[in-house]
Amino acid sequence: MANKRVIVFSTPTCSWCKKVKTYLREKNIRFKDIDVSRDAKAAQDMIRKSGQQGVPQIWVNNRPVVGFDKVKLNKLLEIK
Repeated sequence: MANKRVIVFSTPTCSWCKKVKTYLREKNIRFKDIDVSRDAKAAQDMIRKSGQQGVPQIWVNNRPVVGFDKVKLNKLLEIK
């Protein structure tokens, strides 16, 4: 789990984004938060890579999880 690179693409007004970030903090997962409402280039990269515009997107070692899919997230992060 220590070697996982986690990036959260979010916006300040997204309630699910806040839930995801709270969940990751509770699990002591370090992550980089990118506000796609302020960073157009990051937003374009996110859409290009995932084909999805929606947030939150959580990228674990470049594998996207679109939305707060706890089961998929836990599997990628190896959380029991």
